Amino acid sequence: MKSKILVVLVAFWLVSCKTNPNAKNDLNYMQNIEKIALEASSKNLNNTIQTGDQLVILVTAKDMDVVKPFNQNYSSSEIVQTNAFAGGNTPNQGVASITGPTYVVDANGDIDFPILGKLNTSNKTLVEFKDELRNKMTQYIINPTVNLRLANFKITILGEVNKQGDYVISNGQGTIWNALGLAGDLTMYGKREDILVIRTENGQVTHGKVNLRDANLINSPYYNLKQGDAIIVSANNTKDAMSKQNPNTGLYLTAASIAITAAAVIVSLIKK
Repeated sequence: MKSKILVVLVAFWLVSCKTNPNAKNDLNYMQNIEKIALEASSKNLNNTIQTGDQLVILVTAKDMDVVKPFNQNYSSSEIVQTNAFAGGNTPNQGVASITGPTYVVDANGDIDFPILGKLNTSNKTLVEFKDELRNKMTQYIINPTVNLRLANFKITILGEVNKQGDYVISNGQGTIWNALGLAGDLTMYGKREDILVIRTENGQVTHGKVNLRDANLINSPYYNLKQGDAIIVSANNTKDAMSKQNPNTGLYLTAASIAITAAAVIVSLIKK
């Protein structure tokens, strides 16, 4: 009789542990990519310059003496030097630096640039403003080159990721994938279908959610990040359940197991 009961219990355990081949793998990203005609949205890729942006602008030419007046930093006494992907626990080895005069965009969207005077950046992308600068400088310099970078493109990543923190992206462009890569990806407890992005732009706060398992996320307005975005990864049901458990549950189960084993040994000895 005991043998039959043992066989039934083992069979039940094997069936319960069998993997369901039709079950979805919640850890895989962009699971339906083969069924989606992906068209990367470019309308949100080129972010416009915002109030408070720190623009690092370095002008070069064949004759560097000619461009010296344009490289004077009248709007700030500091020279920006920051790691391209700084923040969190990300290693800083081998990353590029941003160096040069920095100009802080004021409340009116203006910067005070040497020789050229006050320039307005409102509703202009980095590329557009760079071209404008270069065109204005051709009045004074033959074939000038303008190097322009956004020094304070910062994003924040919190929640179920391996490395929470603030990250600075030097080229002023980044996607949700870039951000999660910097944070060391989600932990196994992160909700991949429920990523919250909080955005502050022109004084307005908006928010949206993206599903990393759905390839359609590439067309989301929150796929391409903007300066100041905060990415929050929620915990899944497994983590929630674990957090609600009594921390001593494991000890109780161990103690109960020892007690049951001891009782079984005692009963066995008495029967003998």
